[in-house]
Amino acid sequence: MSAVVVVGSVNVDFFVKVTRLPSPGETVLGGEHWRAQGGKGANQAVAARRVGADVALVGAIGSDDLGSSALAALNSEAIDTRWLKTIEGHTTGVALIMVDAAGENLIAVASGANARLDPVDVEDAIDALRPSVVLANLEVPDASVIAAARSAARAGATFVLNPAPYRPLSAELLSLVGVLTPNEHEAAGLLGRDGGPWDDLYELLSERGSKQLVVTLGDRGALMLSAHGGTRLPAQPVRAIDTTGAGDAFNGVLAASLAEGMGTEESVRQAVAAGTLATLQRGARAGMPTRSELLDFLKKVPVG
Repeated sequence: MSAVVVVGSVNVDFFVKVTRLPSPGETVLGGEHWRAQGGKGANQAVAARRVGADVALVGAIGSDDLGSSALAALNSEAIDTRWLKTIEGHTTGVALIMVDAAGENLIAVASGANARLDPVDVEDAIDALRPSVVLANLEVPDASVIAAARSAARAGATFVLNPAPYRPLSAELLSLVGVLTPNEHEAAGLLGRDGGPWDDLYELLSERGSKQLVVTLGDRGALMLSAHGGTRLPAQPVRAIDTTGAGDAFNGVLAASLAEGMGTEESVRQAVAAGTLATLQRGARAGMPTRSELLDFLKKVPVG
């Protein structure tokens, strides 16, 4: 049994460090550049695995050198990659990322093989593994996300959906979501207006069947909303180096904590801490904490 199955993208990230992010049509000369492993699905799988969950990743890579390097990196993290398909004749997904002096970023993604993830492969993996938690994101086709949600329901698993990058969600998909984890931009898209209050979004989603809403607030932590009310879980202030992957760290650790049997509030608290730690090193995965690093950090974070 795999406690967490992640359904999502596998990319290779290409970074450029800039003093400030450019406006449309503007060129900003950058300094250092580097390459790192990425993709929301792969990042979230790594985050969950590093804090101790048994993790399988369902996704697709291309038949190229980037795909080989991505697979090797995931295997080095002891993630179950048996369900990661190589799509012959296609390229592995690529993300182009600019990071400014404050650690904020702009990202553009070429999906490559991610766009060819087969829903049947998703169903086969979850039906075979019968995990406790299924975590999915929107860097793969809608049909594959729906397949993940339906299969999670059959397995009796909690379905966690990170609706990133934002696009409209079907009524069926929302009805199958156990925990929805948008950031503020994605939450505004779901609500159909520029901003909160997010209580309105929870009421709208709960009418459509969603059970729990967790809005991530960047360096302000997260807001958890359910039928029992709302709870704000603040983040510990740190000097961020690179926010790339912070949301993936949050989602991966949230899924791992839920699979371990923690309550939602404690799971979110751990996820907020993981997202914070992920900003302390550059690249999407470098700062994702191990279990011991996360627990040591949590000891220093005030509760309540």
